[in-house]
Amino acid sequence: MANRPFRELNGVPVASVVIALNYYAPYVSGLTNVARDEAEGLAARGHLVTVVTSRHDDALPLEETLNGVRVVRCPVRLRFGKGVVAPSFVATVVREARRADVVNVHAPMLEAGAVAVRVRRATGAAVVTTYHCDVSLPPGPVNALQTRVIDASSRSAARNSDAVVVTSDDYADHSRIAPALRARRVVIPPGCHDRRGGRPTYRESSGLTVGFLGRIVEEKGIEYLVAGFSALEDPDARLLIAGDYGAVAGGSVVDRVRAAIGRDERIKVLGFVPEDRMADFYASLDLFALTSVNAFEAFGIVQVEAMMTGVPAIASDLPGVRQPVRATGFGRIVSVRDARSITNALREFEPSQFDAEAQATKARELFGLDTVIDRYEDLVNRFAGQPSAGTR
Repeated sequence: MANRPFRELNGVPVASVVIALNYYAPYVSGLTNVARDEAEGLAARGHLVTVVTSRHDDALPLEETLNGVRVVRCPVRLRFGKGVVAPSFVATVVREARRADVVNVHAPMLEAGAVAVRVRRATGAAVVTTYHCDVSLPPGPVNALQTRVIDASSRSAARNSDAVVVTSDDYADHSRIAPALRARRVVIPPGCHDRRGGRPTYRESSGLTVGFLGRIVEEKGIEYLVAGFSALEDPDARLLIAGDYGAVAGGSVVDRVRAAIGRDERIKVLGFVPEDRMADFYASLDLFALTSVNAFEAFGIVQVEAMMTGVPAIASDLPGVRQPVRATGFGRIVSVRDARSITNALREFEPSQFDAEAQATKARELFGLDTVIDRYEDLVNRFAGQPSAGTR
């Protein structure tokens, strides 16, 4: 564990942090975005942040600085499903850790256990593991073996960490590796961006407009959302499905989604929505839908960002996914893999059921990006032997 004299920049304590994960910007996923926001948030406050990741796209440079964050990418030698093998990854993290106060490992990741063990043994840096969710792969003997190996790696990382960050107690208590997550647990939800101020440019009618935003992949349960929406009789209702289905690790299910839509012209597949259009997307909605179907989804940043703009959400009754609705009361929880439950929630939706202004404010207070970065900074400063932000 680090116990080094802290450095100062213009009289403000500065920590050196290494963040380790397989995929980093410009790749887009919930896990990647959480790590990016943490990295950029800490860097903006003057901390020295290095991200060690894979070179998942051969067109990317091996090293560059992105928004104040030094990014070191390790060449990939093998790809399998959602995974990549970069032989130099663990050694590169250890090398960078020798100059760091804290190493933050983002799991699940095949190398998470090896990184935590080697950093702990070979450097003076503290190890913090952020455990996002249990890995979820399609059925089959190879994937079953891969799941067991990754779970073992995550357990090792957690047990060799000075702290384990989880997104919620609800998810951690239901995780496959729950026993390993109990000691030294710290709850820090993913940071959510305030997307207020958009224009309803995606809206097409005065009827109920429901939206989904995320990668078009199996675990999101989009086909159940389509089936649930299709049962509505209102010709003016709309379902807007936004998200990447091109460069998606593990493959997209957009063809299955389109087949489920069939000839229902009320349902639109919008594709990728760029960062500068997200506020417009949320402003176009009456209701957000996150109908995930398995444990790979552990929180659902997009549903919270919708809430923060004043849009309630329907969310699957899954550990972690249901937590934002429970915490704010701003939405409804629906049964997993149950199109009829989704239909009922859509039919029964009335804006008057909610105090949108008060509940949006609560969502921003609980899950806003600044609040989350404050908590990561306090954790980093504690292990770097520095005073917390609140004592400066």
